[in-house]
Amino acid sequence: MNSNAILNVGRGALRAGCVMGLMAVLAQPTPAMAGGSLCRGLPGPEAEQGRVVELAICLDTSGSMSGLIQAAKQKLWAIVNDLALVEPMPKLRVALLTYGNNGHDPENGWVRVDSPLTDDLDQISKKLFALTTNGGTEYVGRVLQFSGQLDWHPSDDAFKLVVVAGNESADQDQEVPFRQMCKTLIGRGVMINSIYCGPAADSIAPGWREVARLADGRFASIDQNDGTIVVETPFDEQLATLSTALNATYLPIGARGASGLANQSAQDKNAKSLNSAAAATRALTKAQGLYHCSWDLVDACRAGEIKLEDVSIADLPEPMRQMTPAQRKSYIDDQAGKRAQIQKHIAELTVKRQSFVQAEMKKNAVDDSKGFDSVIRRAVRQQAEAKGFKFYNR
Repeated sequence: MNSNAILNVGRGALRAGCVMGLMAVLAQPTPAMAGGSLCRGLPGPEAEQGRVVELAICLDTSGSMSGLIQAAKQKLWAIVNDLALVEPMPKLRVALLTYGNNGHDPENGWVRVDSPLTDDLDQISKKLFALTTNGGTEYVGRVLQFSGQLDWHPSDDAFKLVVVAGNESADQDQEVPFRQMCKTLIGRGVMINSIYCGPAADSIAPGWREVARLADGRFASIDQNDGTIVVETPFDEQLATLSTALNATYLPIGARGASGLANQSAQDKNAKSLNSAAAATRALTKAQGLYHCSWDLVDACRAGEIKLEDVSIADLPEPMRQMTPAQRKSYIDDQAGKRAQIQKHIAELTVKRQSFVQAEMKKNAVDDSKGFDSVIRRAVRQQAEAKGFKFYNR
């Protein structure tokens, strides 16, 4: 094994440890990787419609939290892949909020909604990679207030969750007390899981426990010596190559589509800039149904979001403009078929990748099954199952 195959991202850094717990709150293990089906493509309009899953991720971006941001970038795609285990395939929307940053508007309590709830996962990645740290007063109550103003789905049947992470007192905001906001959110069916980046026994931790308790959530504290374990494998480069190949099957609609296609490629590059493991994890995301691009003719037509005949010729990709209507439909079908084949290959390679990861972790006595992150994964599974969600291939 290459000595660099197992990386500890942020080892010994309090902030990276914080994100290890933050992502554990959201992520679940992937039993399908042990041999079941991994690739769950986008269902057509005739498929059973999944329930709504909405996540608002609230990150402290004060001056000491750069490790939090780095680890969040590393784990974004793992979150999505784990949520893809819900069946039928859920309708996922994610929001990103940041707080405690002196670069944000003080009128808003130094809180910024970097992205509202969206199904555009590449947009969330773009916003994550644009984050910077800068001083700050961390107002937990204020960021919860702004998360409450998101356009949450009104149905009680939806799974709605805020995850808020920070390292200072949760009770700093005297204008908008967190207790009030917790009660407001849970009153709308939105649970809150809190991550305190500090010792569980110190004087600050009880406030963070109360954040979770008041909103039917789960509390976690992270030891500053924890880190985010990343295993690089011989399959990573091929998975990244297949991820790039998928992009050629996307057919952008107009200017919005051109922007979406460019951002898709940019987020591939961002993942690669972290390490090969991040790029490989993103490849699996792109091979599953939660990765949906409404700017793409294939996805939009298959989901029934548009009718091909309603798209103006000027908004069609250049190769399609001179085609007949029948040829255009056939071309879209061809691209969908090519995409499905690449997605299948990604799924097959990911099974091999996960086997390699498990073997390397065992060989090097890297065991995260008893760690705090495993405890939190079980907690979130319980939260979702308490709402009646089912996970396939358990």
